[in-house]
Amino acid sequence: MSASAISISSLGPRTLGDIAARIPGSTAIFRRHGLDFCCGGFETLEGAVLRLGLDRNSIAAEIAALAGAEREPPADPDGLIDHILDRFHAVHRRDFPELILLARKVAKVHASHPELPGGIVETLEEMSEALESHMRKEEQVLFPMMRRGGHPMIRQPIAVMYDEHVEHGARLSALSAATDGFCAPDDACGSWRALYAGLEKLAVDLTDHIHTENNILFPLFAR
Repeated sequence: MSASAISISSLGPRTLGDIAARIPGSTAIFRRHGLDFCCGGFETLEGAVLRLGLDRNSIAAEIAALAGAEREPPADPDGLIDHILDRFHAVHRRDFPELILLARKVAKVHASHPELPGGIVETLEEMSEALESHMRKEEQVLFPMMRRGGHPMIRQPIAVMYDEHVEHGARLSALSAATDGFCAPDDACGSWRALYAGLEKLAVDLTDHIHTENNILFPLFAR
């Protein structure tokens, strides 16, 4: 279905996750309006905008106006798993150590600054440890099961991953709130600004990571 053929009325009953997976560019619209398409991807567009008091027709029109065509989620689990490992797992492992180093420097230099979030170093260390544990479970248990074509018990580890994704999403939300949406104060030094820019990138990467698994990979095996 081409974007021009997407009817506004047809979008309402569709889930945020389905729209995000099939319509390129829709995730930017969801982010702009505060619509959770990863951990909240099972909610319909209509239900989400009603709950948040948003204009359903306006948001649906933005999505319908996107150029390009709807895409089918990838049907190749092996390729999708390789993409997740390269695009997300490797990137998180590369980025977190630098973010923690920056946070330690900022916390030491600006300890008395009223706008410095308390415990930001500990928060990032806890996030890094939780995410590393999560990724190892996927790499050592879930992904090998998927590469072998599935398993009668695969719903159990998938359910665990779903629950942990909700926890990751909650940590991101708390981090965003503590940092005023990753907005550094006017008198912030270069390291502080670099830290918040890195945290904003982390939020985008982790949100896309969760979305890719929740709404594209896992449904291939949870049918």
